[in-house]
Amino acid sequence: MIYRNREIGGDVPRLQPSTNRTEPRPSRRRSMALVLEGATVVDGNGSDPRDKARITITGDRIEAVGGRARAPAGQRLDLTGLTVLPGLIDLHTHLGVVEWEGNPALSPAMTAALLFDNCRRCLWSGHTTVRDVGGADGALPAVIEAGLVAGPRVLPSGPLLSQTGGHGDMTPPFTQRPAAGITGLSRPTLTCDGPEGVRLAARQAFRAGATQLKVCASGGVLSHGDNVTDCQFTVEELRAAVEEAAARGTYVTAHAHHPQAIRNGLDAGIACFEHGTLLDDQTARAMAQAGAALVPTLTIVHLLGQRWQEWGLPEEFLPRAAGLEDAMFHSIELAMAAGVTIGSGTDLRGPRQDGRGLELSLKAKVMGPMGAIVSATSASAKILRRADLGVIAPGKLADLIAVDGDPLADPEIWSDPDRIVLVVKDGVVEKDTRT
Repeated sequence: MIYRNREIGGDVPRLQPSTNRTEPRPSRRRSMALVLEGATVVDGNGSDPRDKARITITGDRIEAVGGRARAPAGQRLDLTGLTVLPGLIDLHTHLGVVEWEGNPALSPAMTAALLFDNCRRCLWSGHTTVRDVGGADGALPAVIEAGLVAGPRVLPSGPLLSQTGGHGDMTPPFTQRPAAGITGLSRPTLTCDGPEGVRLAARQAFRAGATQLKVCASGGVLSHGDNVTDCQFTVEELRAAVEEAAARGTYVTAHAHHPQAIRNGLDAGIACFEHGTLLDDQTARAMAQAGAALVPTLTIVHLLGQRWQEWGLPEEFLPRAAGLEDAMFHSIELAMAAGVTIGSGTDLRGPRQDGRGLELSLKAKVMGPMGAIVSATSASAKILRRADLGVIAPGKLADLIAVDGDPLADPEIWSDPDRIVLVVKDGVVEKDTRT
């Protein structure tokens, strides 16, 4: 049985870009009391699993957890034999990047259809919250919150900010043309230069509903005119983005493969770094001292050689990714040893974005099965500055998933989305494929 416990009626609601940065909006959807019974519960904090714990949900919040939790009248789900965990968090998504620059342009209608399909696939993979770091703006969470599209809770960064000729600037070298993308749908990048140019771009991103900013501090794998070892944006330019974010009570995350790019970001006050592929011990310790987080993205480097044609990527990118998966595993080891908070991100792109759970299977090889789960739940919630997410505990938002099997004993379960048999978001059953 598959269903979404949601009704839409009356006039279409007026949609506004989401301005939420630290606390959720009041939920527009409420379910009757929901009681989950019989499952093994992994709470997301790294605590030992609890057998046959009862979880009581009232509205969009967890009311009680435990074998003796009060069970009010309402919908009851018997989850015996399943494992219940917090809804997963993906800190590095590009839900709206459904085509590659240089390929035949998609119509706005097709772009929207593929974007919304990615949202549904993401939610059904067990990811109830994402941080979109290049593409989506405040329009996407608005339609999801209104119940018009099935999808995760989206914290959009708007377009990633790139210097001219840097990672994210996909303009062919000998042409001049407007930036690609459609504001209000998907605009992956915005090119800017100089501190004042960065300030203007940041303000434009916030005007369109960004909840945090993403900047490119190094070259990238999927770039035409740079290398992963390049540093991009000056410290002054990076600091301008940090100051604009701080003025709005939020933060900046940075695409950064190379240690020097990370150190530049630390000097500018950047709070989070994506990829960190070539991290060294000195930089890892500097990140820990500054309280900066790392979001490795093993999924993209693992799948790039297999799915580059499906994603519409040029073959020239393949040699650039050689050896990066092993390097990223080593970076995770260094970050763990230094005490850096490690979040979870996939960096998937293109249409039909499947395989999101692979990130946990891969991270389990270096962090252990429980470490991978914590990374994708409570640690990622900490990076998002969202104390209401990532843990199964009274008072938290009722985002939960049920897995067919034991992901602590067999983390390969995460690679099979069909093993995610129940998804609850904001207390609403979004997916139920239990037999």
